[in-house]
Amino acid sequence: MGLLIEGQWQEGRVVDNSPQGAFLRSESQFRNWVTPDGKAGPSGRGGFQAEPGRYHLYVSLACPWAHRTLIFRVLKGLTDMISLSVTHWYMGPQGWTFEPAEGVVPDTINHARYLYQVYTVAVSDYSGRVSIPVLWDKASGSIVSNESAEIIRMFNSAFDAVGARSGDFYPLELRAQVDALNATIYDRVNNGVYKAGFAKTQAAYEAAVRPLFETLDALEQRLSQQRYLCGEHLTEADWRLFTTLMRFDSVYVGHFKCNWRRLVDYPNLWAYARELYQMPGVRETVNLMHIKHHYYESHEFLDPTRIVPVGPLIDLDAPHGRERLRAAGDAR
Repeated sequence: MGLLIEGQWQEGRVVDNSPQGAFLRSESQFRNWVTPDGKAGPSGRGGFQAEPGRYHLYVSLACPWAHRTLIFRVLKGLTDMISLSVTHWYMGPQGWTFEPAEGVVPDTINHARYLYQVYTVAVSDYSGRVSIPVLWDKASGSIVSNESAEIIRMFNSAFDAVGARSGDFYPLELRAQVDALNATIYDRVNNGVYKAGFAKTQAAYEAAVRPLFETLDALEQRLSQQRYLCGEHLTEADWRLFTTLMRFDSVYVGHFKCNWRRLVDYPNLWAYARELYQMPGVRETVNLMHIKHHYYESHEFLDPTRIVPVGPLIDLDAPHGRERLRAAGDAR
């Protein structure tokens, strides 16, 4: 693992921590937007109009942030409009690579061997982390965005006029509620598992793991009363939570020491996760082999043996029974 400094790959830096041992996540640096007419979005510059075939998505099947974008690519029917490359699960001294292996889809756009080469094609003297996902513009030969939260917003609506599937996961009337949920879930759950796993002190670990489970407890209670986080409407908040839940028992419980409870110990959260997994096209975005091998093999500083656990046994296809909450809501 490493990072780019003035366009040169530097090995050695693994994660960043505060003086108190808390994990610090780097900010995404490419923040442009694909828009229906090519005008500038909320940040960055304009010039990125929604057009079928123009954009390419780089992802890892292991990464929960990239997983969000894969899901929205499927939900919005963009698989034929936006081409795809998938990295190898192992993130080693050279970062993400396209080394041939099961599930890897090579880079047919920039023909990169390493993901950092995609960044230097876009900006030859780029300095910073080389993260994934990356949304690439074939027309200008540059990166549109490497911020997953914004890429899913683009996929949600920017391509609607050029053939995307109908469906709005960020409806105007629910945006304030979705934004509030996103803020809490990102800080305490999505990033919370990393803050626990990458903590360098006991105090930093406990400062992350306790809010994580307080939030999961609150979400369990919320989902005992309603089908989705915002009631009957499935939103981006659900999908942002889902990618962490998919990795929870297989990775975060053991590897990141998030072991106060397992996901399967939460009846409503576990059923909810299964319902989302069973929605059309979603199961194809979940690859537990990539997920487990990435975390246990790549984080040698956490697991020097790099032994990948064979378990746990989880049945994502078990009936979820969440339909009862819709019936109960209709009765009220």
